[in-house]
Amino acid sequence: MAIENLLLAVGPSDDERIEPLARTATDVAGPAGATVTLAHVFTREEYDDTADRLGFQDGDEVTPDAVARRHATIRDLGEHLSDAGVDYDVRGHVGEHGESIVEVADDVDADIAVVGGRKRSPTGKAVFGSTAQTVLLSAPCPVTFVRGDH
Repeated sequence: MAIENLLLAVGPSDDERIEPLARTATDVAGPAGATVTLAHVFTREEYDDTADRLGFQDGDEVTPDAVARRHATIRDLGEHLSDAGVDYDVRGHVGEHGESIVEVADDVDADIAVVGGRKRSPTGKAVFGSTAQTVLLSAPCPVTFVRGDH
């Protein structure tokens, strides 16, 4: 299977996992010559708060892609990818995290998706849900899970 498109999906707590996420993406995409799509998924509330915090003004083109491009996590990941010589583009999406990541993976025709997370107890997953679990079970491509707690 040739890898041409790698989706690296990030969310609100992935600023703590930039190094391992970037390393995983470059280790896979670099040798394959693949393009990485950096996708930041926001809930509606996260999107509105982030757009306000990033200083979008009336008249600015406020789109999920524009908000994602200005987000520090995406900028940091983009720097890592550029330094490694890996081509990338940026996508923003508003919706529930897991379902939105699956939708973006389908939209960009991802050959593989990379998501971050942390170890959770079975009770924690049952009570709070798991974005990574949704992606692992529903993505249209193989998924690599990068744990941030190691």
